[in-house]
Amino acid sequence: MSHPAHYSPLGKNSDYISQYDASVLFGIPRATKWQELGLTANSLPYVGADIWNCYELSWLLPSGKPVVAVAQVIVPANSAYIIESKSFKLYLNGFNQSVYHDFSEVAALLMADLSEVAQAPVQVKLNTLEEVASQGLHQPQGLCIDTIDIQIKNTPESYEHPALEQLQCSAEIIEEQLYSNLLKSNCPVTSQPDWGTVHIHYRGRALDHASFLAYLISFRQHEDFHEQCIERIFLDLQQCLQPEFLSVSARYVRRGGLDINPCRSTYAQPIQNLRLARQ
Repeated sequence: MSHPAHYSPLGKNSDYISQYDASVLFGIPRATKWQELGLTANSLPYVGADIWNCYELSWLLPSGKPVVAVAQVIVPANSAYIIESKSFKLYLNGFNQSVYHDFSEVAALLMADLSEVAQAPVQVKLNTLEEVASQGLHQPQGLCIDTIDIQIKNTPESYEHPALEQLQCSAEIIEEQLYSNLLKSNCPVTSQPDWGTVHIHYRGRALDHASFLAYLISFRQHEDFHEQCIERIFLDLQQCLQPEFLSVSARYVRRGGLDINPCRSTYAQPIQNLRLARQ
């Protein structure tokens, strides 16, 4: 069966518009992947959001003078639809020669259009470049596991099939934060690489760090969207760790002026949009 994104603009030649047109936005149903993972909209074991940063946003003032801004878009993790990234880029391009009076008018329009496609309340905040620059770059908290010396069999199976069985835990109960910059997967439609940094915070059975690193590396040729990779990692860790609490998040490298940063957690937590060095 074709992936729902095959019906989107992704991987196809597209006309790049420069006038506002919300009809180019395309939603991908989350239910397809939820079903594959044994989930339904009413049985999600996590809360969270997908944080988008949109760096290619510009419009015209009534005077004809251009304005540039960076949009932060927060899509709830339980929304019925994911916003397909190429359609999002095409939509943003439509603002280029469209006229708006101020930031609030553009933000309100973005919020209304994206909420309609996601079928959930989407939050939008526009920032000036000075505001974004003042936030600086950040480093993930916790222990980086990338220096662990492990051996990976150079076979297709080693890089295509992340599985729960790869994770190892002990009976000791601990709390820790770990991160890795070695997460890579591929787009399920175009096979383009997606590069990311994954961070976990948990209290539960002690995770064997080497096994977790090998597990993350096994995503290297795996085909899934950013959001779905993080949900798979969350579910596998939840089953392995049997945690009191668990949070899994990732910061992905931008493509087409957009970066996507999924967060999934067993508990509600404040949204943090902390840009890393590769972003």
